[in-house]
Amino acid sequence: MKLYEIADPNGIDSLKLVDRPTPKPSPGEVLMRVRATSLNYRDLAIIRGGLRGMMKTPLVPISDGAGDVVETGPGVTRLKKGDRVAAIFTQGWLAGGPFKGMYSSSLGGGIDGMLAEYVVLREDGFVHIPEYLSYEEAATLPCAAVTSWNALVVEGRVKPGDTVLIMGTGGVSIFALQFAKMHGARVIATSSSDAKLHRLKEMGASELINYKTTPDWDEKVLELTGGDGVDHVVEIGGAGTLPKSINAVKAGGIVHLIGILAGAAKVDPLPLLFKQARVQGILVGSHEMFVAMNRAMEVNRVHPVIDKVFPFTEAQAAYRHLESGSHFGKVCIAI
Repeated sequence: MKLYEIADPNGIDSLKLVDRPTPKPSPGEVLMRVRATSLNYRDLAIIRGGLRGMMKTPLVPISDGAGDVVETGPGVTRLKKGDRVAAIFTQGWLAGGPFKGMYSSSLGGGIDGMLAEYVVLREDGFVHIPEYLSYEEAATLPCAAVTSWNALVVEGRVKPGDTVLIMGTGGVSIFALQFAKMHGARVIATSSSDAKLHRLKEMGASELINYKTTPDWDEKVLELTGGDGVDHVVEIGGAGTLPKSINAVKAGGIVHLIGILAGAAKVDPLPLLFKQARVQGILVGSHEMFVAMNRAMEVNRVHPVIDKVFPFTEAQAAYRHLESGSHFGKVCIAI
């Protein structure tokens, strides 16, 4: 079979197409024919060499993939040949809360990922995918969608009438918009592009802020909420935007800390103290969360937003498209 691997991560050119024998499933394992994968910012960080201490080498990259079961090993009872499935991001996180060392089983980092024609994983490392979704749509779910679901629904318990602030137009933010609207929440969206903001408006965002023309976007959020702030901030910038997010959150609200896109900054803890607000770290979610999210998506017929699908032979081009930041939604690779 053909697959991509990274032997020495030093940029997108370090992604190489190689041949390996097609694996066979052992007891309790399942062989999946991968039909599509999708990229996350983490995949860029890994290929740039920024997460060397958290990845094996050589590594088959990319955490997110969907496809068909083509063979099952002895003892497999939950899946059968022909089932349409997606792999869970953290293979060891099945239910309950996070635990120490769990991310050593994360696909495309601690263990080999999805950028291959075939993948073998344990039976409980897969979930069934909604029948109405294409393979490309299903491949967007394991990281970005489950992360947003964990933040807003599991940890945040978002409810009708809440206000949610999203940042930008990447996968996590757009899924957060979709899940917030599913639960009857109001969404305030930020972006540096008026064209992208227009698309977010069409998807249901109530208010829009261009953070380039309105650099004090946190003050604008307070203005839009009558000085109260928002119930939830889906924070993808990290330390670079965290002070503004803390200013924009309401008393008792939650800043869901997910991304690290905006670099470092000093963070004053006093506003959190006075607001009795909290910053909650979110790093994807469990098998249990993935299953619950799929059920909700199926009832509400939520379709992931895909920016562009690249063929398997153009995997490097897919990485470069994500790196450009021009995308709206998810970047996929069809296999």
